Amino acid sequence: MVVAALARYLASFEELFGTGGMLDFTAPSVAHDERFRRWYRRTERLAMGRGAASPMYATTFETDVRHVLPTIRVPTLILTRSGDRHIRVGHGRYLADHIPESKYVHLPVADHRLHVGDTETMPGEIEEVLTGARCSPASDRVLATVLFTDIVGSTERAAALGDAGWRDLLGAHHEVVRRELERYRGREISTIGDGFLATFDGPSRAVRCACAVAQAVRRLGIEVRAGLHTGEVEYVGENVIGIAVHTAARVAALAGPSEVLVSSTVKDLVAGSGLRLAERGTHALKGVPDEWRLFAAER
Repeated sequence: MVVAALARYLASFEELFGTGGMLDFTAPSVAHDERFRRWYRRTERLAMGRGAASPMYATTFETDVRHVLPTIRVPTLILTRSGDRHIRVGHGRYLADHIPESKYVHLPVADHRLHVGDTETMPGEIEEVLTGARCSPASDRVLATVLFTDIVGSTERAAALGDAGWRDLLGAHHEVVRRELERYRGREISTIGDGFLATFDGPSRAVRCACAVAQAVRRLGIEVRAGLHTGEVEYVGENVIGIAVHTAARVAALAGPSEVLVSSTVKDLVAGSGLRLAERGTHALKGVPDEWRLFAAER
């Protein structure tokens, strides 16, 4: 049974190598991202030919070093990820049980590839093993305009299209948003479900970017809502935190299909920019102090 399963695995490895298809089980969090998929496909093809990949990988199954594990006498860190479908958690636990005084860390992440998923925790664990200490992450507080977007009716659309169709549509959506972010010099922070979190160093460009995204994605047969707020934020690694982030998220939640809502702070800052903003009343934003006047960008 084991031999047959191995043969099937190696056959699938040879079939998928160089196509980007391996991301579906080695990096599911980015498998829908067509830009990342193209990059990964090119990386595999530049690394080696498909015919060489399978024999190379087969050698790992022919090598047995279990008898060596108890002789290891250097600090050893063993990292596993709970949803890893490529290397099962049990392999890591076996190493931890047989390497004396090793440190075992289990992370609740589905990706196998180290450069996707939780990329913040892992370097800290490695740093602590190598140096005996873990540095606090550097922070950077700046004034920024925060943009949130998400697709309207995404759940219903995904159910109607099916997994493959929805993945293709989401990939096309991501390409559109990233093109506009680049055009208006926005900084992509993360994709959240079917939406984006991004920051800008100028509120006018942020509003124009949101409007451009809302218009462009309609050609895909979908609509997005967007919300913006300007305030002080803190960059921690690749992430961004602060009350301004929460405020922008609450503003976005109140936007309608193809609508770009901004806070009164953004409205005041873009005075004289030529942007037209229509008042949408005063609203309480969940979890955010005070009431806020909101405005809709008119295109």
